[in-house]
Amino acid sequence: MIGCIIQARMGSSRLPGKVMMKLDNSQPILYYVIKQHQFCNLVDKIVVATTELESDDIIAEFAHNMEVDCFRGNSTNVLDRYYQCAKKYNFSTIIRVTADNPFNDPQVVDKVVEEFKSKDYDYITNSLPRTFPQGISVEIFSFDVLEKAWNNAKLPSEKEHVTPYIYNHPDDFKISNFRYEEDFSNIRCTVDQDNDYKLTKIIASEIKKSPILVSDILNLFKEKPELFEINKDHILDEGYKISLEEDKVS
Repeated sequence: MIGCIIQARMGSSRLPGKVMMKLDNSQPILYYVIKQHQFCNLVDKIVVATTELESDDIIAEFAHNMEVDCFRGNSTNVLDRYYQCAKKYNFSTIIRVTADNPFNDPQVVDKVVEEFKSKDYDYITNSLPRTFPQGISVEIFSFDVLEKAWNNAKLPSEKEHVTPYIYNHPDDFKISNFRYEEDFSNIRCTVDQDNDYKLTKIIASEIKKSPILVSDILNLFKEKPELFEINKDHILDEGYKISLEEDKVS
């Protein structure tokens, strides 16, 4: 079974509560994340994986209202949360996405799944290196690979970000990167800080269709290049870099 696990929590250090911040007059970011992936043709089940903290009750309730399963697990060891979730639902293949990417393209997800299955990879992503816009992100790996990472990961960065153990051990796994035909990694449509949120609200208001595809976003930026200015001042992968600093003192 192919399972899409969406990790979500309210406790973001840079933009607390962002997953439940509204992108339009009625629906929050998490709605868009779930809805986009419901258009995937090759996903058997979607599960929102949040924490056992009381502050994340709102996420569990929202998932329930959208008739999507919610798994609750470790608040800091996200690798363990993924492993326990995948084990509970008997997922043989796991698609990892995060709840700060409201416009993740379901067609891209399906294409990466097809590549993963046809080439018998252990792990495939579209961000090593990144050519898609930031926020169009997918990682796919088998349960056996997830279990190996769960058994062997030791560093804080490996546990908080789920997959670093895998891609930092390329000799142990069959790894691939799914590239876009051009490099559009300078476009940022993920939500990590206030100016990201401002931009994604504009995208949601400008593109009145569902699902929103990467081609729709690229066309919008082509028509309105001033959008580049809204969140151009950001630190790429800031959260992961903070975790790497924690590795040094662990």
